[in-house]
Amino acid sequence: MSAGALRPNPVLARLQAGGTAYGMMAFEFFTPGLMAILAEAGAEWVVLDMEHSGAGIDSMKAQFAAARGLDIVPFVRVPGTAYHLIAPLLDAGAHGIMVPMVETREQAEQIAAWCRYAPDGVRGLAFGMAHDDYRAGDVVQKMREANARTVVIALIETATGIANAEAIMAVPGIDIGWLGHFDLTATMGITGQFDHPDFLAAAATLADACAKHGKPAGILAGTVAMAEAFRARGFRCLSYGTDIGLLQSALSAGLAHLRKPSTEGGLSCGD
Repeated sequence: MSAGALRPNPVLARLQAGGTAYGMMAFEFFTPGLMAILAEAGAEWVVLDMEHSGAGIDSMKAQFAAARGLDIVPFVRVPGTAYHLIAPLLDAGAHGIMVPMVETREQAEQIAAWCRYAPDGVRGLAFGMAHDDYRAGDVVQKMREANARTVVIALIETATGIANAEAIMAVPGIDIGWLGHFDLTATMGITGQFDHPDFLAAAATLADACAKHGKPAGILAGTVAMAEAFRARGFRCLSYGTDIGLLQSALSAGLAHLRKPSTEGGLSCGD
């Protein structure tokens, strides 16, 4: 623990210094050991999903608690753009918020304000809670440090959002511009065509907007090759897969190998 009132956010500091940070998105396996497993694997951060997973705030709060004392920073993707969907997750202990379907500067300004205390925003005050590890201390210092450590991720995943990417990323308090690749291709009429020139041009538009304002671009990459390709395009906040996808792909590959005729007929358990 540093001398400050709150635990710091090393991921945000690394990204703001021009570095790259790697993590994972989790949708399903919200177990007590998840945070320790991800940290041991080398993940620097995790985005816990509430938009598509069906998970509630109790599951999220347990994961934030499990991250205490570990070298991993917990973020959460909320299901929509509303104060009551965002502020309670910050109070529960999230160090960052990802908001889906951000399309305009006005939305971005509102989201940034909801995530921070006055004078930078309108987040409601409560202390000695999960977000400050139930510690006593100077509340003004806590507010200042919370504003500085909270990561606000604008999930830009529509053609309208791409058209307004520069205006969105210009908003103070928006820290990362995240490319929602599946939804974006759907709104462009090229669903799932991630090698389509129009999609690649849209990705470049977001990367350029982020770079112009000194902020990282992020994406969920399903494969190492995809992560490398987007890193080469300037993306610096990279999710390698999801909990579901990584388990499923590893299990599938292992079982397929074991079922090959050449791997059968080995030693028995009694040999």
